[in-house]
Amino acid sequence: MSTTAAGPAGVHTPNPPALAPVQAGIYHATVGRLTYRALLGRRRALLLLALPLLLLVIVSAVRALAGQDDTTTANLLQGFALSAMVPLIGVIAGTGAIGPEIDDGSIVYLLAKPIKRATIISTKLLVAMAVSIAFCAIPTLLAGFVLNGNGQRLAVAFAVAAAVASVAYSAIFLMLGVITRHAVVVGLVYALVWEGVIGNVVPGARTLSVQQWSLAVAQHLSAGSAVTSDVSLTTGVVLLVLVTAAATWFAVRKLATLKLAGEE
Repeated sequence: MSTTAAGPAGVHTPNPPALAPVQAGIYHATVGRLTYRALLGRRRALLLLALPLLLLVIVSAVRALAGQDDTTTANLLQGFALSAMVPLIGVIAGTGAIGPEIDDGSIVYLLAKPIKRATIISTKLLVAMAVSIAFCAIPTLLAGFVLNGNGQRLAVAFAVAAAVASVAYSAIFLMLGVITRHAVVVGLVYALVWEGVIGNVVPGARTLSVQQWSLAVAQHLSAGSAVTSDVSLTTGVVLLVLVTAAATWFAVRKLATLKLAGEE
């Protein structure tokens, strides 16, 4: 088939190239590979490893000094793993999945590709979730087995809680990475002040804490009374789903209207 068209006075001009179809779907392999590479680079990998290693060092010392105790296990896994490690890793993974590309302007090359904005966000979110779960749930599970050998099913309960919390945090902090250039600072304030302090101390604020929602899951899965939550299982699960969905939707909407540096 000819690729030229007749122009004025018999001059043949090339037909314009066909536009590439816009790629949709939940996961884009190339975007996912680049996001994994960004998150697991040397600097971020060290940050991601630091807290899990610290958790394992602490629980090993506690087990050696205090022996096996279910209450100690629950307090330590909640007080360090869920309150500090999980949200902080969520900040690193969630904001790191897209924030640096927006900050340095390199996101323009990705946005120029025929890929739906929703696919970009969902791909980066899935990568952030996978990284967060790997660096949170697995160390929490190991820590639980070190502390009390999964007595009262605490190791499994807190590992699942860490996983579901990682999903919500990834969505929240990915959204922050899209809407503000100060996502890391805002994320750290949220993780350390709201989840780490207010969510543990102020009774009314506990019901609006991802930590408490995930604790409801841990309480349901555990076999004893060592784990308690200020919200019911149904409320916790519903809020986890709603917050994850809302944050993802808002990130897609914001990316669709994103103005890069130098744009009018």
